[in-house]
Amino acid sequence: MLDIYLQGALMERVIWGNTTADYVQAFLVFLFFLIIFKIFQTAVLRYARRIAEHTKTLFDDAVVDIISSFRPPFYAFISFYLGIYLLEISELAEKTLTAVIIAWVVLQVSIAAKILIQYAFRGPAEDASTNAKSIVKALNLTAKIIIWTFGLLLILSNLGINVTSLIAGLGIGGIAVAFALQSILSDLFSSFALYSDRPFEEGDFIVVGEHSGTVKSIGLKSTRIRALQGEEIVIPNKELTTARIQNFKKLERRRIVFAFGVEYGTPIQKIKKIPDMVRGIIGSLGDLEVDRIHFNKFGDSSLDFEVVYFVNESDYALYMDRQQDINIKILEEFEKEKISMAFPTRTVHMVKD
Repeated sequence: MLDIYLQGALMERVIWGNTTADYVQAFLVFLFFLIIFKIFQTAVLRYARRIAEHTKTLFDDAVVDIISSFRPPFYAFISFYLGIYLLEISELAEKTLTAVIIAWVVLQVSIAAKILIQYAFRGPAEDASTNAKSIVKALNLTAKIIIWTFGLLLILSNLGINVTSLIAGLGIGGIAVAFALQSILSDLFSSFALYSDRPFEEGDFIVVGEHSGTVKSIGLKSTRIRALQGEEIVIPNKELTTARIQNFKKLERRRIVFAFGVEYGTPIQKIKKIPDMVRGIIGSLGDLEVDRIHFNKFGDSSLDFEVVYFVNESDYALYMDRQQDINIKILEEFEKEKISMAFPTRTVHMVKD
């Protein structure tokens, strides 16, 4: 009986406003949630990894990384907070603990947002695209500012500070900043649009209006193009989102149209031979495909033919080589057949009174 009485008295002993039994209960709650959180993380992580191994999407990989980012000190502190919530503690201590746990949760949300952004912008051009890296950095910074702003407001509200006027001030300040940075934000969102739509990538040869060249870099504000003459052209991204862009890297084959003329007075039998003659010349070059060849009009000083064919490669130098071969062979065949190429002439008839 004495032992039971002593044990009961020990459990009823009051320390800092709480009995020993309260502390034991709080400790048991701490251990319970600590074990539950650990088991839950391990089980969910194992299940998520099993799913991620059999899917091609990046979302489940992001979930695995987010779950893995929860370290033992984080859920240990949450368990401690849930356990100590059962005890009578001072208001200052309670607010301090709540502020710490809010800050820690905000940190974890910030880490999760960073992981999601990195996976969202992970693509084929991830390693080579400066644009993707710049966008990821900008979004990470923006997400951190937004998340920590809300976290700070929660902490201040928990400490008993009226944040209504502060929120109103932030709203007005945000509008002012948005107006001041309107041009920069326009280019920034244009950069996001260029990345998501991907009309071109670094290394592509493009034509934008009167400018043409190879894309050197895609930044947050502008895109730099190396022109054929060697100079660098800087184009704001907001102009590129509204401009008509020709991307020659997407070109799988080239459609070529060219014309030539023969002299008036060329015998009709030879005129009839010319289409088959040119078709045979183009057909002898293996990587070309004839579309059509026609005697299409009577020119001012020539009988004009129009030729359309395809080069089954996108290389511009190859196209020029093949066009040169065609031109030389046409001259050779015309020389054999004694067909004269036309050149501008003018006949003046003099009337004598």
